[in-house]
Formats: sequence, C-alpha cells, structure tokens
Amino acid sequence: MLTILGRTPASRRGFCDDVSRRHFLTIGGMALGGISLAQSLQAESASSAERSHKAIINIYLPGGPPHLDMWDPKPEAPAEVRGEFAAIETNVPGVFVSELFPRMAAMMDKFVFVRSLADSDGAHDAYQCMTGRRKGSRQPPGGWPSGGAWVSKSEGQVTPAIPANVALMYQTGNRTWGEPGDGGFLGVAHAPFNLLGREARSKPDNMVLQGVTLDKLRDRTRLMQSLDRYRRDADQQGQMESLDIYAQQAMGILTTSRLVDALDLSKEDPRVVARYGSSSEAFQRDGAPPMVENLCLARRLVEAGARFVSLNFSRWDWHGSDGMNFPKCREECPRLDQGLAALVSDLHDRGLERDVSIVVWGEFGRTPKINGQNSRDHWPQANTAVLAGGGMRTGQVIGATNRYGEQPQNRPVTFQEVFATLYKCAGIDAQNTRVFDLSGVPQYLVDPGNEPLRELV
Repeated sequence: MLTILGRTPASRRGFCDDVSRRHFLTIGGMALGGISLAQSLQAESASSAERSHKAIINIYLPGGPPHLDMWDPKPEAPAEVRGEFAAIETNVPGVFVSELFPRMAAMMDKFVFVRSLADSDGAHDAYQCMTGRRKGSRQPPGGWPSGGAWVSKSEGQVTPAIPANVALMYQTGNRTWGEPGDGGFLGVAHAPFNLLGREARSKPDNMVLQGVTLDKLRDRTRLMQSLDRYRRDADQQGQMESLDIYAQQAMGILTTSRLVDALDLSKEDPRVVARYGSSSEAFQRDGAPPMVENLCLARRLVEAGARFVSLNFSRWDWHGSDGMNFPKCREECPRLDQGLAALVSDLHDRGLERDVSIVVWGEFGRTPKINGQNSRDHWPQANTAVLAGGGMRTGQVIGATNRYGEQPQNRPVTFQEVFATLYKCAGIDAQNTRVFDLSGVPQYLVDPGNEPLRELV
C-alpha cells in the first residue's frame, strides 16, 4: 500500500487536510515497509546518471490460466482434452490460438508464445511470476528480490518523480495473488511501490492512495499553499537547513503532478482508452478485478518514468464443483485479448516496441483432461507465457508440449530464463551482474545456466 497522506489525531494535526509534517514526508505500508521517502531517494542517489529508459510490464494472471483453452490449443486431441473451443489461424503461418483470442491472432507477428514453461512451482502464489524462483527454494538472508527490485537496483530511477519499481497489484482475498514481491536483500528502497489497495473502483483514475483520492491530489493550489505554509514555519524555526537533499526530493515527488497525471486516464485520448475495452470493478471471488484499464495505466507509468510495472488481472482458478472453466473463459479471455492487443498496439504506435517488454503468465497451467465438473485442475507440468516488445524477435513460438498438452515435448523453458530474457531486453546482463547479500555472498539476478532465450534476443 502506498501512503502519500494519512490521518493524524486532532491534537497533532498539521496542514493539508489535517496531515502532519512527519506523515507528509513518509511513504510506508506494504510497498516500502515504513521507510521514509527521503531514505529511499538516498539509496537511489548512486544511480543518478542518465540511462536509456528501458522498461518491463509484468502481467500476472492469478490462479493458473488454462493453457489449452488459450494459447496452446490441441485441435487434433480427443474432445475430453481439446475442450469446447476451436483453434484459429494467426497471421503467422502454422501458429494457432484459441478462438477466444482473435485480436492477438491478427497480430501474432508482434507476440511470442513460450509453450514449454516447465518448472512451475505448483502453488497458488504470485511469487514465481514476480521473482522467477520457487518459493520453497533456498533463500539468502533477507530473501530473494522481485524482478522489479533487481531492475530498480541495477538501473535506478529515470526521474525522482516516479519510482523505478511500481505495482498495480490489488490486495486479493487469496493474499498470495496480490503480492508483488519485495526488495529482498536489496532492501525496501527497491521494493515495489504499490499504487493499489483493497478496493476496486469503476475507473482506475478513481484509485485511492491510502485514503486520498486523485481528485484531492489534483488540487495543486491547496497542496502548494500547505507546503508553502510548512516551509515558512520551518524557516522561522530554523528547521529547513536540517532537511537534506533527499527530504527535499521527497517533497518534490509529493508535490509534482507527474505520478498523478500518469494515473489519470482522463488525460489519455478517449479513443485509445476505448481500444482497451471495458473493465469490471467487481473482484473475482478471492482474485483481482478484471481491470483492463490498468494495462493502459501500466503503459502510462512506463512513459512517465517507471522501469518495472507489475499488475494482477482477474482470477483464473476455475475447477471446482461450479464447473466454470469454459463459461469463465468465454467471459475473461476476450477481455484479456482486447487489452493485450491494445497495449502492444500502443507500444508500436508510440515507437516503444523496442524499449518496453511485456510478459503475461500465471503460476501454472491446467490439466489436459477435463475433470468431472467440466473444468481443468492444477497442472504445473506445463505452462505458457506470452512475451512482446523489448526488441525481441517476435512472431514465433518457443517450445511445444506433447499432443495432449501434458508436458514440454521440446525446448523446456524456466521462469528464470524468461526473466533473463526480460533483463537482457532492459539492458541488464543477468549472468554477470552481481550484488552481495546481507551475509556478504555474491548473488546474481538468475541462477547459473539460466540464459536469455537465444531465439528472441
């Protein structure tokens, strides 16, 4: 949770809608663990040199999307395996997808399907999609950093007004589906700066930042008047000299409109927003709401200066007694199809297709054989990831599962190999970049043997 402004007791009220000076300069909660923004900026100061602005958008589908009903169809398999959906041709000869993804099919040349993701952990958890590592694997002191934390540490901030590592992760009923990872041994300065909370809104520009709406933050006059009063009071008391450069930068973040503007879809061309389709504010049981507008917000955050944006989209766990796999696919897949097609088109229209990488995945795949409730159960043996942008050689499929989609038949790929590819696209040498953990042991972004996918970069 991002805390920009917070309520204080009446006896300690200060300024700007009863916000204390101390709370005004503090960002805490789930995202940064209570660290002051000044401390965060101080940790980032070593990365102040200008760098090219590469970025990654990590789209997590909580619950385990059914790979056979989406991006790895098996039209020649028996009915109890192939399911209810036909396979359709794409604009890349020989590549087929589910009929529920016609927009992606029409622009398959701009996507990559990794159909042989082989090392899914098997747990209902975002951890592997956020770090690349199994949650039960051996951890260094402080824990493994999320992918965004590695990027933040390696590349720093593009601008002090926008954190390098940003999340649009809803807090979900199943807690593990709403966790964007953390800074691990890299520290809270590089932890995801999560902009969402417990509630969905009908529009993303109505998001609440720890109780303060964007409408309040847009009131630049009141905010600046309050800050001016604070500065005058501090000057009179001789306190301003004690504020170091990092605290002043913290004030700058809180008073600039850059982050607020990035989150304000009313500033986007309405025709562009409409291309993404309509969202639902309703949480999908214990998962996230299907807010396709967040895909547009992710692009806007990247343009504003974010280097890594994580988000969770809807809920994909449909295998119980309700037998909802196929009805829910008909509901959720077209929405995702439209949103992803719009996002990738946006990147190309803006000339960002070489600078911004996209990955879309869930924690595991689904059983090839349909169960007694006309649904598919958990299946970590096979999984699919979708990639786009980043200057990758798109328009191809990496790996394949066997005829029933049970397991990789060739070119098995690991989560860490996908992360290594994303890092490479972001200009980071994952194999040779090392950081010492809290015990002084050198650690790398990926484990030895996990190299970028040679077919793509």
